[in-house]
Amino acid sequence: MNRITGSNLDRLGVVFDDGSLVADAGLLIVGTVMSRLGLKEMLDETVRMDGRVGGSRPGRKILSLVASMLVGGSHIDHADRLRAGSTHRVLPFGVMAPSTLGTFLRSFTWGHVRQLDKALGETLRRVWSAGGGPGSDPVTLDVDSTICEVSGKAKHGASYGYTAQLGYHPLLAVLDTGEIVGSRLRGGSSQKGNTHFVVEAVNRVRRAGATGAVTVRADSGFWSYRLVDSLERLGVDWSITVPQQPQVKRAIADIEETKWEPISYPEDGEAQVAETFFYASKKGNHRRVRIVVRRTRLTDPTQQQLWPDWRYHAFATNTELPPVEADRFHRAHARAELAIRDLKEHAGLSHCPSGNFFANAAWLFCAVLAHNLYRWIQHYTQPDGGTLTNGNTVRTRLFRLPGRIVNHGRKLILRLPARWPWAHQYLTTLTRIRGHPYPQLC
Repeated sequence: MNRITGSNLDRLGVVFDDGSLVADAGLLIVGTVMSRLGLKEMLDETVRMDGRVGGSRPGRKILSLVASMLVGGSHIDHADRLRAGSTHRVLPFGVMAPSTLGTFLRSFTWGHVRQLDKALGETLRRVWSAGGGPGSDPVTLDVDSTICEVSGKAKHGASYGYTAQLGYHPLLAVLDTGEIVGSRLRGGSSQKGNTHFVVEAVNRVRRAGATGAVTVRADSGFWSYRLVDSLERLGVDWSITVPQQPQVKRAIADIEETKWEPISYPEDGEAQVAETFFYASKKGNHRRVRIVVRRTRLTDPTQQQLWPDWRYHAFATNTELPPVEADRFHRAHARAELAIRDLKEHAGLSHCPSGNFFANAAWLFCAVLAHNLYRWIQHYTQPDGGTLTNGNTVRTRLFRLPGRIVNHGRKLILRLPARWPWAHQYLTTLTRIRGHPYPQLC
C-alpha cells in the first residue's frame, strides 16, 4: 500500500458516505452488557411517565444518553454520534435524536427521579447476582458531596454552598470498588436529607446482595447524632469526621503526651495518633463518643515557620480498631474523591445541560449509570481485581475505535483495525461477558 506523505495530504479527498462504518465499535461491549442485564426493559417498567410529553418508552432514551456519555458525550446533542453510519447496530435499542432526548429530560418530576433511584438499585442487584458483587465480604460505603458549578443564574435550583460557588451539590455514595450506589441532586449544601440518603444507600447494598459487614465513612458535613443513631440501629459501623466543637477541643487538649503514637508521614513532616472520648448530651441523654485524633506538623526548619504548631483532625467511630489502624482506615475515605472526579470528568457530569432541576437530576442518574458501566466492564476485563482505571482509559482502549460491519458467508462480522494495541483485551472482555449467565430477574 502506498503511504501518504505530508506533501500529498492536500490531495486526499474526503467523503462522508460509508453507511457500514461504526464510529465507536467498542459499544458492542456496552450493548452486550446492557442486553445481558435487561436494562431497557427494566427501565421501561420502572420509570412510568405515561401521559408526559416525550415520556413514552423511557428505556431507550435513558440508554441513548448513557451510551453517548460512555464515548465522551457531555451535551445532549452529542447523542447524534450514535446515529452515524451503522453505530446504532451494535446497541440493543433504538437510538433517539437529541431533540427527543431534551424533551424527555424536561418531562421529569421529582417522583420520576425517585423511580430512577429504584432502577439504580435494581441494576446493582442484577450485576451482583451475576457475580459482580461483594457477597459476604465486608463493604465500605463512602458518602460525600461535590459541587457541579454553573455559570449564570438561569439554572433552576442552583444555589451557593460553603464553597461560595454557584451550582448543584449532589450527594454520592461510593463503594471501595468505585461503584456509585446512590446519588441525589441538591440545590444547597446543608445537612438536610443526609441521614435519609445514607440509610437508603446502606439498605440498597444489602438488598442488592451484600451480606457482610457494612461500614460507613464520611466527612464532617455528615456528622450528626441522628445519623449515627440510625446506623447503629441498622447494625452498621461508622467512621465520621467531627467538627472542632468546644467539647471536642477540650477532649483533645486533655490527651496526655505519652498517649500519642507516631505514624508514617511524608518527608519534612511528622504525624501522631491518639484516641480519647468526649461527652455530649442530647435530649437529656448523656453519651460517650470515641474519637481518634491525628495531629500533624512540619519538621523542615524553613517551612516550619509557616505552621509551627500541631494541626488536629478528629473523627468519631464505633469500630474497635486500634487508633493507628482506625486512622489508616478513615484516611482511605479520600478514595471516594477519585470516583467522584471520574464521574465528573469522564462520565458526562462535567456540566448539567438543562435549566430544569429535575432534568439535571435525571442527567445525574445517567452519568452514574455510565460510570458504573465502566466499573462493571472493567470487572470482566480484569476479573482478578487489578488496578482501577479511570473511565477515559477504558473508553480509549475498548470503546472509541472505528469498525465496519460486513456480511461474510451469510454471517455479520464487525471488522476492527489491525494492530489495535488492546485487541486481546477487547476480545477477552467481550467473550467473558457473552459467556456469563444472565442474572436472575425480578
